[in-house]
Amino acid sequence: MGNMSEEVKATEEPKKKFGLISYANGKSLEEINGTIPVPKASDAGFWKTLLRYSGPGALVSVGYMDPGNWSTSITGGQNFGYLLMSVILLSSLIAMLLQYMAAKLGIVTQMDLAQAIRARTSKALGVILWILTELAIMATDIAEVIGAAIALYLLFGIPLIIAVFITVLDVLLLLLLTKIGFRKIEAIVVALILVILFVFVYQVALSNPDWAAVVQGLVPSAEAFSTKEVNGMTALSGSLGIIGATVMPHNLYLHSAISQTRQIDHDDEESVAQTVRFSTWDSNISLTAAFFVNALLLIMGVAVFKSGAVQDPSFFGLYHALSDSSTLSNPVLISVAKSGALSVLFAVALLASGQNSTITGTLTGQVIMEGFVHMRMPLWARRLITRLISVIPVILCVLMTAGQPEVQQHEAINNLMNNSQVFLAFALPFSMIPLLMMTDSKVEMGDRFKNSWIIKIMGWVSVISLTVLNLISLPGKTGAIAAFFGDNITSGQLLEANIIAYIAIILVLALLAWTVIDLYRGNKRYAAEMAAKHNVQG
Repeated sequence: MGNMSEEVKATEEPKKKFGLISYANGKSLEEINGTIPVPKASDAGFWKTLLRYSGPGALVSVGYMDPGNWSTSITGGQNFGYLLMSVILLSSLIAMLLQYMAAKLGIVTQMDLAQAIRARTSKALGVILWILTELAIMATDIAEVIGAAIALYLLFGIPLIIAVFITVLDVLLLLLLTKIGFRKIEAIVVALILVILFVFVYQVALSNPDWAAVVQGLVPSAEAFSTKEVNGMTALSGSLGIIGATVMPHNLYLHSAISQTRQIDHDDEESVAQTVRFSTWDSNISLTAAFFVNALLLIMGVAVFKSGAVQDPSFFGLYHALSDSSTLSNPVLISVAKSGALSVLFAVALLASGQNSTITGTLTGQVIMEGFVHMRMPLWARRLITRLISVIPVILCVLMTAGQPEVQQHEAINNLMNNSQVFLAFALPFSMIPLLMMTDSKVEMGDRFKNSWIIKIMGWVSVISLTVLNLISLPGKTGAIAAFFGDNITSGQLLEANIIAYIAIILVLALLAWTVIDLYRGNKRYAAEMAAKHNVQG
């Protein structure tokens, strides 16, 4: 198999250091790479071996159930019933496919996705893709800041502006976690996921939904991508919102790095194959849990609330709706809601979701910085810088709406969170397409581990579909760019929004073409080098 790890091994020159930033061109997440021993499945049995491989999938699945997913799924359920259940299912299946390829890339090539792209492209393109991915991480971080700050406000009554600043202090949590070992970090993340899952299972169980309608909603329908409009939202925009909040670019970089934390004998093809196999199991189990969380959120929108009863779709509105018996649809729910248990559990799950995303977002930041531009800085410093930048738009939003009615404040914060996710539409193709090209290549993956023709077809259909859907969601009156101008957009503003959208689409496609051409040439060059090396040895 093609082994690209030789290209990123640390050079003989001493590592340069400028303050907190040092040169990095070694293994992906070097401190934890290959640190967790795993048994042979033939000796330990399937379940014991799976347990040792379990963990990276949970870290990855966090991105599929972060605060950015919540509002899209619940609002989609309120407006369209169970129609969008099929979109959640399709998004989850595509996520499983992409994460399988990301883990396989890391395990087989001993490089994460950022390193693999950088090894095949020019330095200039590497810097551009690094900036693009950093901005995508910050966009995701805005949703986490908002979710955590609102949870602190709802649970403890902390003023929102102070709660936003408190979210910066999660860097102290990260410092603590770096001292306890990666395996314990995995365990903490799993525990927080179980908290989130328990909360929504409990709330949905109380609501006694129409399970026949839920199952029927899992069947894909063209209506889910129609322009049918309810409460100002079309089914298409609801579907795109769910897809955009589900498949995130940073998860592919993260998985390709943390899949390398297990000890592997790369000279033994069977050891590599075992790691690919169990990493796939781990990923699919965790992403199935993420699917259930997102499905439960949508079911909450349908079964927990009366249709159209919640006028404020923000986290504030959902929290208050869960303690307001007039908005609920079930007598058992109403009695529990009066105790305040439903709303408190919702806020606890929101806080757990935000903290989980903090851990994974910081690790991903280190992966892309080292991979694309060969720079490293301490995790706490990375987190502090990213979070300080991310809180700026949130603070500005809170201050600018301070004098407005409460509902308008909530809407503004909710819109900021939803609009921040738009940037993911730009960044996603630049992780998906290189990932597919790399794992399709015999040169990179070898005969045994390159994508089978079925995976290749499913991969390209998924990637092209997601890229097209993300890009077509930008222009138009209900488009993502128009959303920045508010609800009552004028014809002049719509024209301006469409011009911005089409310029953005052209720039994305041009940069994508550059990336694909660079990767293709780099792959050809690497194949020629490998052939020459083989001839010399022969």
